[in-house]
Amino acid sequence: MNQGWCYYNRVDRQSVGLNVLTYYTQRYTHSNEAEWRSRIDAGQITVNGNIAAADWPLQVGQQLIYHRPPWVEPAAPLTFEVLYEDVDLLVIVKPSGLPVLPGGGFLEHTLLHQLRRQYPQDTPVPIHRLGRGTSGLMLLARSPLAKTNLSQQLRENTLNPSGLLQSNGSERSIRKVYRALAQGTDMPNTFTVTQPIGKIAHPNLGYIYGAIYDAEGQGKSAVSHCKVLKRHAENALIEVTILTGRPHQIRIHLAAAGYPLVGDPLYGVGGLPLTVASEGAQAIPVPGDCGYFLHAYQLTITHPRTRLTMEWTCPAPAILSPAILSG
Repeated sequence: MNQGWCYYNRVDRQSVGLNVLTYYTQRYTHSNEAEWRSRIDAGQITVNGNIAAADWPLQVGQQLIYHRPPWVEPAAPLTFEVLYEDVDLLVIVKPSGLPVLPGGGFLEHTLLHQLRRQYPQDTPVPIHRLGRGTSGLMLLARSPLAKTNLSQQLRENTLNPSGLLQSNGSERSIRKVYRALAQGTDMPNTFTVTQPIGKIAHPNLGYIYGAIYDAEGQGKSAVSHCKVLKRHAENALIEVTILTGRPHQIRIHLAAAGYPLVGDPLYGVGGLPLTVASEGAQAIPVPGDCGYFLHAYQLTITHPRTRLTMEWTCPAPAILSPAILSG
């Protein structure tokens, strides 16, 4: 049982005139009207510090707080390995199943909460994220210098997705290499996926990310270089170097290319998220659902203080090892 959490909102002009019940029902569709009414009736929602009634009309600027009571979180592995640490950097191995940030029922069973427990004074800040089901290398900043510089390195990479070299001819400052187990075996030995990635409507979450095919859509450029390491009877082990850092990029890109990750409950062929529950499933799949096989295998950066190139490699789980897929 965790300690509960408070969710804050400020009423904007578009919400003026809605009552409290309608506001929450329309804004947070993961719960239906009856569930929100029950929470309001239980006194869990306040408006400017006063316990709200369901039919109260809202005015611009009012502060809404949903006081969620303590709940039992889903199980998750709560330990992680530290590979490297100095005054600026922390490089860890995140286990599959551990979310990085709160969400989807997770609050304390997250990497961020575990970091706050181990580093209560100056908690390291994640520079990039890994999906809950993704394992492997994660980079965190321990100083303001590192946070600013590493974030800038990531931005420069994303703004220049055309190749492995920067515009000045030097090597890219950050390089991230993954291993993934993908469905199918007829892919080329090497291939590149450039399908734009953007927001797609989701009935429970509002939106999630997926492949964008509309030329006038809001998709952002994304580039993944893929190399087959081993083919098996029905799947293939693929090494993926991402030149951009879009949400769920590898899952979306391999699915868009026709080779979804083995066990991925969300992204099928085409790279579009499933928005209906599959047969036997109790709920519509969401990005945090596990079951796929994806590992952050190698990470190369330019150290923000020394300017030296640093590289780490994290052995992949057995199922993502070429030796396992032989035969």
